[in-house]
Amino acid sequence: MMRRCECPGRMVGMDERELTELIDGVRSGAVAPDDAVAVLRRLPFAEVGDTLVDHHRALRQGMPEAVYGQGKSVEQCILIVGELLTNGSGPVLLTRVSPATASAVQAVHPGGESKAGCVLWRRPHPNRSAKVLVMSAGTSDVPVVDECIVTLQAYGFHPERLTDVGVAGLHRLLAHLELVTSVDAVVVVAGMEGALASVIGGITSVPVVAVPTSVGHGAGLDGITALLAMLASCASGITVVGIDNGFGAACAIARMCP
Repeated sequence: MMRRCECPGRMVGMDERELTELIDGVRSGAVAPDDAVAVLRRLPFAEVGDTLVDHHRALRQGMPEAVYGQGKSVEQCILIVGELLTNGSGPVLLTRVSPATASAVQAVHPGGESKAGCVLWRRPHPNRSAKVLVMSAGTSDVPVVDECIVTLQAYGFHPERLTDVGVAGLHRLLAHLELVTSVDAVVVVAGMEGALASVIGGITSVPVVAVPTSVGHGAGLDGITALLAMLASCASGITVVGIDNGFGAACAIARMCP
């Protein structure tokens, strides 16, 4: 809930509900106009070193900004995460970082949950009604599954997880058909030839988001084969994201599902 500001710049990473509460607070007299101006001053972005941190994204897209850590220094990650935590109230997600970087950032900003190269602070209670399943063809695809799950959790979902049910042993999938056909959306993570996405797209009517992975050998071409196979799927209507992009798959689901 939006509260009277204790210091300038607080609570600026806001969504539509929080902005409405701020305006209502000014109207009712519960929030001083100067405090409201201080809150809004950092919208739509704040300059933090080399980075322009986007505090307006949740208001525009309904999803908070996530921090892509790969290629950033430890110091940059610390500064950006700190800006989002200090001047926001929603979840903060740092992705694609090494264990060393994750540990260094958490030493400065404790309380985050670390998994699959991601760190999530302030994980919200599940507030999305859609039931989402994230599944993989093989165990080697699990890091991408976990990145997708952490991102879905940051956006208020409570996803289910099913791994190692690829087409090389289709009976493993058939044992879980009731689960697959009972959910509101499915994320399919697969490398090699990427065939699992077509199978799932052919047995369920709900949105299917396919994630090709770089898992594979020889003609797998670091995920290119799986990517092209998913794009060429005979199961119509499948959404395909980039190679190893579990984060992007979760964002696609967040746009599709309430």
